[in-house]
Amino acid sequence: MAKPKVLLIEDERSLIDILTYNLEKEGFEVTSASDGQDGLRRAQAMTPDLVILDLMLPVIDGLEVCRQLRSDPKLPNCRILMLTARAEEVDEIVGFNMGADDYVAKPFKVKPLIHRIKALLRRSQAGEQSRDVIVTRGIEIDRINHTARLNGEELHLTPTEFRLLWTLARSPGRPFGRNELMDRCRGEDANALERTIDVHVRSLRQKLGALADIVETVRGVGYRFRAENSEVIAE
Repeated sequence: MAKPKVLLIEDERSLIDILTYNLEKEGFEVTSASDGQDGLRRAQAMTPDLVILDLMLPVIDGLEVCRQLRSDPKLPNCRILMLTARAEEVDEIVGFNMGADDYVAKPFKVKPLIHRIKALLRRSQAGEQSRDVIVTRGIEIDRINHTARLNGEELHLTPTEFRLLWTLARSPGRPFGRNELMDRCRGEDANALERTIDVHVRSLRQKLGALADIVETVRGVGYRFRAENSEVIAE
């Protein structure tokens, strides 16, 4: 069985050595980079399963690296665990807004960090198991046939609205920032205004009718799909 691939983007040499040693001892294949630009280059080359990303990096900072990783179509299942010495709530919100899956403040203990890494990878592996149809509270979203139904009636969604609904529904309870949603739902249209996503959300809510509030606004962040007993049907 292939070893899980971890990319460590961190500019503190001693921390790179400690994490590399402990992760390799746990059976991970570890590659490291000491600045954001090199980290992005290595991510493209190795397509890691998980990136451990420092927030304060030279050349390109961690938030921008996170945003570019999340918008890279070659890395749809890559998990991102963000490290930072700044533990204020605003940094956590910004980190999740850019697409981080987990967030750890320095200083930290190595063993709990490795447990969190393993949990993220288990979640990623579960997410790769043919998640082609999502069924939740009367909504059925079929990614292969690109159809969505509400109580058996087809929802006539635009391509962007469909991608928006799919992105939110496949991660119920997880807040998505507007920038991340734009990257995931508009693809190469990088020049679209951030607030354009609000227009698509408003239209999607109108089409969901009585279930409009299933797409919740997260103040200061963006939007999330209200979590409540969602079911995923494997192919």
